[in-house]
Order: sequence, then C-alpha cells, then structure tokens
Amino acid sequence: MVQGVVSPIGPSLGAAVPGFGTDGIRGRVGEVLTPALCLQIGYWCGRILPKEGPILIGMDSRSSGSMLASALTAGLTAAGREVWTLGLCPTPAVPLLIRQLGASGGLMVSASHNPPEDNGIKVFGSNGAKLDSENQALIEQGLRGDLGAPGQSDLSCGSSFQRPDLLASYRDCLIASVGQHRLDGVPIVLDLCWGSATACGADVFQALGADLTVLHGQPDGQRINVKCGSTQLEPLRQAVVERGAAMGFAFDGDADRMLAVDGRGRVVDGDHVMFLWGSVLQEQQALPDQRLVATVMSNLGFERAWQRRGGVLERTPVGDQHVHAAMVSSGAALGGEQSGHILAASHGLCGDGLLTSLQLATLCHDQGITLSDWFDRSFEAFPQKLVNVTVPDRSRRKGWTSCTQLVEALRTAEDAMGESGRVLVRASGTEPLLRVMVEAADPQDVETWTSRLASLADQHLNAA
Repeated sequence: MVQGVVSPIGPSLGAAVPGFGTDGIRGRVGEVLTPALCLQIGYWCGRILPKEGPILIGMDSRSSGSMLASALTAGLTAAGREVWTLGLCPTPAVPLLIRQLGASGGLMVSASHNPPEDNGIKVFGSNGAKLDSENQALIEQGLRGDLGAPGQSDLSCGSSFQRPDLLASYRDCLIASVGQHRLDGVPIVLDLCWGSATACGADVFQALGADLTVLHGQPDGQRINVKCGSTQLEPLRQAVVERGAAMGFAFDGDADRMLAVDGRGRVVDGDHVMFLWGSVLQEQQALPDQRLVATVMSNLGFERAWQRRGGVLERTPVGDQHVHAAMVSSGAALGGEQSGHILAASHGLCGDGLLTSLQLATLCHDQGITLSDWFDRSFEAFPQKLVNVTVPDRSRRKGWTSCTQLVEALRTAEDAMGESGRVLVRASGTEPLLRVMVEAADPQDVETWTSRLASLADQHLNAA
C-alpha cells in the first residue's frame, strides 16, 4: 500500500472518510456527502469495478442528486470509464439493467427513506448485487489514500451518455413479472412519496388496468419522504379508507421497499408480505425447505406462525445485502425485511417495492379475495415498539456494548420476559441513531423496557 497517495483527481481525503454503512455511503449533503467526496468515490469505483462494459448511474428526486451524480460521473470518466446516466429511476432498475446490458456495475444516488437534506450512494457489482464487503473496503482504502494510483501516462478519459430511455426496459419487466394477470377495475391507491417511484409507478398499474388514485405523484426533491411514503402511512391509510379502495401501497424515496395498507386501513408490513406470499409459494411447492429468510427485526409472532405451518425462518443481521447472501447460500426462494424490502429468487433477488406491490395485488385479484381477507388469514403480531435514540458520537453508538449500565439492563429485560419476549439493540447503519426494539406478549413489558433502555442509552451514550 502507498500511504497518502495523490490520485489524478487530487489528494486523498484522509482518515475522516465516511465508510459504507448498512446500505452504501449516506449522510447530510455538504457535511458528510460532498462533491469532492463523490468525485473520489466515482474515481475509485472506476478503478475497482470490472473493466468491461459501461457503468450506470441512477438517482432519486433529491435536489442534490444531479450535483452528486455529476461529481460521480467526473470521477468515473477520470478513471477512463464509460458512464450511462439513467436519470430519475427506482433503485432496482439499476441492477436489472446491469444484468440486461452486461454493464460492469452501477451506482444509485439516493438516501432511501432519509429526509431530503440527506443523500447517499449505493454501489452494485457486475452481477447486479450490492458491492461485496471486500470491494467496499478497497474503495474506502482508495479514499483514504491507502491504494496506489496510476501515473499520468496510464490515464485515459472516459465518456458519459444520457440514457433515460433505458427505464422503459425496467417498466416492461415489471409488467412482465405478473405474466398474463391483470388488475382491471381494482381500486388501488399509490403513495409515490415525491420520489423515484414517480418515474413509472403509476404507469405500470395503469397498464394493468387498475382503477388508480395517486398521492404525491410528481418528483419533488424538497418533499421526498416528508410526511408521506413508507415512513408515514397515515395519508395512504386515509385515502384507502375514504375511497373504499381494495388496497394501497406506499414506497420509500428510491422505491426499493414498500409497505401496504388493506381496505380496512391496517398496515401490511414486510413480515406479513413474506408470510402471505410465502404461504402461496409453499402451497405451490415452490419454497425450498419451506424456508423464509428474514432479519433480526422480524416479529416473533411471524416466526412462530411460520413454524406452525412447518416452515423455517432464518434470521440475518439488518440489511437486504445480508438477506441476499443468506438466500444465495441456502437456496431460499423468498426473503426480506419487516421494513418492506422483499427479495424473490424468481425475480432476480433484488428488493423492489413496485414489483412486490404488483405481486401482492395480482395474487389477491387472481384468488378472488381482498387484501383484508388475506390479512385476516395471516399471523397475530406480538406487540412491538422501536425507539430511536440519537447518538451523534459514532464511536459510542457503534460501541454501545461497552456501556455496562445498558448491557446489564438489557439482560435483566431478557430474563424478565423469558420466552414471551425479546430485546434488540443496534446501531443504525444509515443514521446517527441507536435503535432499541422490544416485543413481548404483554404490551406493558414492551412499554416498560423500551422506555427504560432508551433512557439509559441516552443518559450514558450522550454523557459529556
């Protein structure tokens, strides 16, 4: 390794470089995520991704997206790479097009469900999967100046091309994913949250004949995720109930995840989607080993109900890349996260909120039942509460297990609830938060222990 290297696009950024979190590099624009950082990220992605084929760049609707995508493009072309910019698109369009076009990789400029002032970069390899940890580490080393750079004689300048036309292929694949099934006359509400789903979400449902109502249906970088979408379901719930719709679907900023609402206004989260879709696959004998892959956040009621059906629920750390890895390893057909990332082996193992919503809607329509009917056949969730404790100090947040008071209280809570509940404490990989989650058969246990653990975390991790 060469320390403190000066690359052809300027000096390295040193030890303060933000690393890859749960889902790429993410942070406040102008503070964490700057054009200078994106220039370097683009350059080192260009050095590390395979050399054959173009590199694709997509983005959500955030106001900072064009600036950061331009900086990434500059870095990639400085590394001699050809860049195809897709413009506004859902995140899952990037891996799908990588595979279709034989591209060498892709980048998505999005902070997913984060507020408008944040942004982020997700990096995909030539196989369409999120970049593995080994290559993430190489990019981080390049940003810090721990990788060698070529001499000036080795440099060649790449070219960039605007290719928004490629989104039509993604749209066509969504429609093809449901085969000959239709949604003619089915009243459905979509909350596109001013984000990536506005690029084609309404189009695909209308192409299948749905009687559609659209909320927050234009791209708006100032309002993406603000009091709407999968992080705030009340506007969708109200619209579904008031209109008498059969169901509604809400997406996050980059449309790789989805939460649903049934006709009675009840939330159908990722756990319920996996249970319902998994039950159909199980009946079709299309679920190897009766296995579903979920994360540590999935509800205990889901796990026990699935076990009663003779199924196996495998848990992974939070993050769809962990679900993906476990599904590849075990050969599972379906997996996902409670938050609405759903991965299906039959559809490329990529979290896709629009695809999941289409599957859910057509499965209901084909069986002649409503989503409410289907939900009634699902499981009863254990009461669960998640409290986010802001912990700005990253080292304290990541090292919370060194806080004796918090660890001892956690063990006390686990002992007190026994088999009737569980506790999960983890540092967010995308925000400066420590997440404290408690679920239990007794709602009072949930309230008591979330309050006590969150208070201890705030008191000791934020102490001067």
